[in-house]
Amino acid sequence: MPRMSNLNVNEVTHYLTETYGSQINTEAVLAAADVFDVSYPTICKRLEMYKTGRGKWDLTVQEKFEQTYQAPSAMPAVEQNLIPQTDDSFVKFGNYSDIRKIIQSKVFYPTFITGLSGNGKTFSVEQACAQLGRELIRVNITIETDEDDLIGGFRLVDGSTVWHNGPVVEALERGAILLLDEIDLASNKILCLQSILEGKGVFLKKIGKRVDPASGFNIFATANTKGKGSDDGRFIGTNVLNEAFLERFPVTFEQEYPSASIEKKILSASCDDENFVSHLVDWAGIIRKTFYDGGIDELISTRRLVHIIRAYTIFSDKAKAIKVCLNRFDDETKQSFLELYDKVDADIQLEESMEPVQEGSMGNIS
Repeated sequence: MPRMSNLNVNEVTHYLTETYGSQINTEAVLAAADVFDVSYPTICKRLEMYKTGRGKWDLTVQEKFEQTYQAPSAMPAVEQNLIPQTDDSFVKFGNYSDIRKIIQSKVFYPTFITGLSGNGKTFSVEQACAQLGRELIRVNITIETDEDDLIGGFRLVDGSTVWHNGPVVEALERGAILLLDEIDLASNKILCLQSILEGKGVFLKKIGKRVDPASGFNIFATANTKGKGSDDGRFIGTNVLNEAFLERFPVTFEQEYPSASIEKKILSASCDDENFVSHLVDWAGIIRKTFYDGGIDELISTRRLVHIIRAYTIFSDKAKAIKVCLNRFDDETKQSFLELYDKVDADIQLEESMEPVQEGSMGNIS
C-alpha cells in the first residue's frame, strides 16, 4: 500500500521536469507515483495548480506565477520632475483661485470641474500646480481605461515579470495632484478608484501591498458633462457615471468661457495686433450667444481662438489662419462662421469658393 507521504510539490516537479520536461501527461504522472511510492491521486493533487486539461500538465505555469508574484516593484528608470512649467500666456480667470486654494491647502478634497470644451479646465489645474511648485500627474481617460492602466500591473522587463505602479499609485506615493482628464468618457471600470476617492489609499492585491496617500495628494477630474451623459449628442462617447462614484466628489466647479476682457488678455499674450484680437473675441462672443440661445450647434472656444492666433504667427496671414482653424467644422458651419467674421472685421475678405448657405440655416447669425 502506498505510504502517506510528506512529499512536497517541488520534489515532484523537479523529478518530472528533469525526466519528461515541462509538458507532461498521464503516463509521466503514473511513473512519478511509482518512483515516490505514492498513489496516482496523490501526485495529481500535488500537481493540481499545473493542470491545463484532461491528462495534461504544464509545469511552467506555476513557475511563471511565482516569478511574477515575487518580482520586485520596478523602480523608475529616471527620477522625474513632475512639476509643470509655468506658461507666460496663462491668464487667471474662472475657478482658478479656488482650485489654487484647494491645492495649496494640501487638504484631501476631490474636485470635479465641468464645462464646455476648450475653456481652460485642465490648463487651470496645470498652472495652479506650476505656480505652487506641486507635482501633477495627468491621466487621459477613455472608455478603455481600466484598473491596470490606473493602479498598475505586471510588465515584462528584460525577460522578467515586474510590477509597475500605475499613475494613481505613483501620485499617491508622491503626494502629487492626480488629474483625471475627460472623466466622463470612463466606463464602470473607473470604480476601482472608490477607496482612493475616500482618502483611504488602495490595497494592491496582486502584490499584497497597501499604499496610503502621502501628504498633499489630491484628485481633480475634468469633464464636458456632469457625468450624466450628453443629452444633445454634442459630446459623443461620454457616459453616465455611477452615482456613488460622483458622490465622492464633494465639490463641483462649473467652468464658463472667460469674459471678453479676459479673453483679449489671453490672446494678446501671443499677438500684439489689438484690432485682430478684438475682432476675434467679438466674433466668438456673437457665435456663443447664438449657441446658448439654441440657434446653432457649434461654437468657437477660447482654445480655438488661441489656435487661430498661433496660425497667424506661423503664416502671417489672418484670413488663412482663420480658415485653416475652421476646417474642423462641417462646410455649412464653416461658411456661416466665415461670413460672420466678414461682418465683424471689414478689413479682411474671407473669400470661400462654396455655395451660399441656404436660408434657414446657420447663415442668419447676426
